[in-house]
Parts: sequence; C-alpha cells; structure tokens
Amino acid sequence: MNVYDFDKTIYDGDSSIDFYIFSFKKKPYIILLFPIIVFSFVMYKLRIKEKEYFKEKFFMFLKFFRNPYKLVNDFWDKHQSKIKKWYLQQQKGDDLIITASPEFLISVITNRLGIKNLIASNVDINNGKFLSKNCYGIQKTVMYRQEFDDISINSFYSDSMSDLPMMKLAENAYIVNKNDIKKLDL
Repeated sequence: MNVYDFDKTIYDGDSSIDFYIFSFKKKPYIILLFPIIVFSFVMYKLRIKEKEYFKEKFFMFLKFFRNPYKLVNDFWDKHQSKIKKWYLQQQKGDDLIITASPEFLISVITNRLGIKNLIASNVDINNGKFLSKNCYGIQKTVMYRQEFDDISINSFYSDSMSDLPMMKLAENAYIVNKNDIKKLDL
C-alpha cells in the first residue's frame, strides 16, 4: 500500500486553517475566540500544555454552527480542487491517508475521492474536543500499527520530517514540496 500525509502533501495548504477561514466567512464573530486560540498556542509552545489542548481551543468554533456536517461538505465543495493533480494521477484503491487533521474534516474528501483507508485525529465535530491522541509524529506509527499491524508500506509521502517514524516503516520515502517530489535515502 502507498501511504500519504494530507496537508501540504496531497492537499495544497493546511486544511484546518482553510476550514477555519471558510467558517469565519460564514460567522465572522468566531474571531472573538482568537485570544483564547493565541493563549493556548503560547501555552503549547512553552510546553505547558499538550498540542491536543491547543487544537481543542482552535476547533472550539465548531460549537457555533448548528450543522457542522453541512459546513464541512460546503467547505469541500469549494476546496476539493486543492487536491494536487500529481496525487490524483497516481491514486490507487488501497491508498492510506494518515494525518493529524481531524477525521470529521478529512473523511468527507477521502470519501469523495474513493479513498477507503483513513487514519486521522478523532475530534468531536460539535465542540472540537479530542477523542483520541493527535495523529502526529510517532503517534502516526502507533495508530498505523493498531489499524494495519504489519502490512507493509510500499511508498510513504510527506511534506515534513516530523513523519520520519512513518518514513522508516516504508520501503520508499518521499518528501513533497509543493509539486516537487524527491525520494529520500533513509
């Protein structure tokens, strides 16, 4: 199987930030949460709080939307075109997307693209609360092993060396910078 990170790898940008901006345009008053988001980011950067704490504060804007499922679908209606063409040209039926982005956000686009395998952070769509660990760094390998045990990875693609633990599980590892894809020698 081929495994792909999502944001900045097969999606041109950061889907969570794009989703926040899209949501802000629908309800501009969510900007009032910005001081809380900034404070939680500082707490995370100072290593006083975990990344999940920051991301929960970031996604708490969801509680201001009556139908967040519709919001997510509307978002992908506008942003599906940001899936990179190189990925669409090589996509296979058994691909796996593994991402720190919330499952509620990414599952819609993976379903639209016919991608059956997804591992993502489990976040409550109604309030932004994390229901699992953040699927990032070494945690990606833990979640991969829980789901797929010892199924081998042919190729792994990511934009970030934070995915080095996943890269080490793959026969081939690639670093993606926009549309430039380079094979890594690990």
